[in-house]
Amino acid sequence: MKDITCNIPRLAGARTPDLAIAEIAAWQVETLNPEGTYLIGPGSTTAAIMAELALPNTLLGVDVVRDGEVLATDADEQRLLQILATAPGPAFMVVTVIGGQGHLFGRGNQQFSPAVIRAVGLDNIIVVAAKAKITALEGRPLLVDTNDTALDRALCGYRRINTGYDDYVLYRVATS
Repeated sequence: MKDITCNIPRLAGARTPDLAIAEIAAWQVETLNPEGTYLIGPGSTTAAIMAELALPNTLLGVDVVRDGEVLATDADEQRLLQILATAPGPAFMVVTVIGGQGHLFGRGNQQFSPAVIRAVGLDNIIVVAAKAKITALEGRPLLVDTNDTALDRALCGYRRINTGYDDYVLYRVATS
């Protein structure tokens, strides 16, 4: 009998990050809370979510979306806090991992200040990243550095990361 070996990637999506990002975007859009206000952080993975919504995006900034409409583009901390103060429903923050460094907060998304993170709530932080990006960390934890020691400690532990269409991994978060 002939031996047949299947080539199955160790982590689904690890060999095709573009496909994984498209799947992440499709899943995030499909599972949006229609009453929610979403703070979409910088990065190409989050940009794919905005593209899936057919909305303009600020690649290096934070955009705010509610009910299929952009409420703010390239919003700073003060604008985010104003929007959150008047949001009629729950608020969510969508962040991605900064490639190579593994930072969630403190590098490249300073708009997500301790006050903004607390206003959204730790349970309403959605982390998205292709498995290839997680694999590239080689077991190093994701990092947080908000300049608020108590908040950094609260963000530490294991966090669920959306890595594809209804696909998640748990990954460790630590202070930098």
